[in-house]
Amino acid sequence: MGSTQKLFSTGEFAYLCGVKKQTLFHYDDIGLLNPAYKNENGYRYYSVQQAEIFSVIEMLKEIGMSLAEIKDFLHFQTPEETIALLTEKEAMMEKKIENMKRTQQMIQNKKKHIAEALQFNFDCFSIEKMGIEYFVLSESTLNCSDKEFSSSIMSFIKYTKEEELDTGYPIGGLIRQEQVENEDYLNYSHAYMRVDRSDLPNLFIKKAGKYVVGYHKGSYVTIHETYKKMKTYLHTEGYRICGDSFEEYVIDGASAGGENNYVTKIMILVEEK
Repeated sequence: MGSTQKLFSTGEFAYLCGVKKQTLFHYDDIGLLNPAYKNENGYRYYSVQQAEIFSVIEMLKEIGMSLAEIKDFLHFQTPEETIALLTEKEAMMEKKIENMKRTQQMIQNKKKHIAEALQFNFDCFSIEKMGIEYFVLSESTLNCSDKEFSSSIMSFIKYTKEEELDTGYPIGGLIRQEQVENEDYLNYSHAYMRVDRSDLPNLFIKKAGKYVVGYHKGSYVTIHETYKKMKTYLHTEGYRICGDSFEEYVIDGASAGGENNYVTKIMILVEEK
């Protein structure tokens, strides 16, 4: 051991790196990071330069490399290979960051919709001006069986996740004006998901205009009761239905303890008589 070289004991080096001594013992055993010096009693000593190597190991672990892969990288890489690997891992990290940001947006949107639903008076309705919104639609579910409907919804949810379209907006159900007027409230034409992009192919555009807005609490089986109240409200206020109904499940099985606590937001395009 050179007298001019400052070396750290295993305990000192572990403290410097923020790990337990057992981690350094393991790295030595598998040949990943051998100490700079071992004395005749087997005590390990590490150099200052090895702290940088340890930092690289931790960085490569953080981006998903196994210890075996890191060992090969440290022992056999060329500068050109290092650049290529780090470029690849940088792209992977950027993708992970995008996914984390999307997950954060999902959480924020879901919190917002649930909070709004909790504050709403379920016995009141309102007329609200709404702007254009963009939806992606499922395949048609009009007049299909319960089994076909469930299959279509599951396929749609899978599609939105694979295409990374889910940003926390509630899954919705589109009911055409004809069904609403005929009190056929359970006959959805499509499932939909709102998106913040207008550049996607085959988007459905929800028209800007005035919408009657209400919230239904409870099972979808009883949603006709809320529609009946909404129609009475429209008649009293001097409005009539002139477009489709959009239902969004703002509190569902993932956030409510039973169907009686489910909350569905209903929005129907209307105009003055």
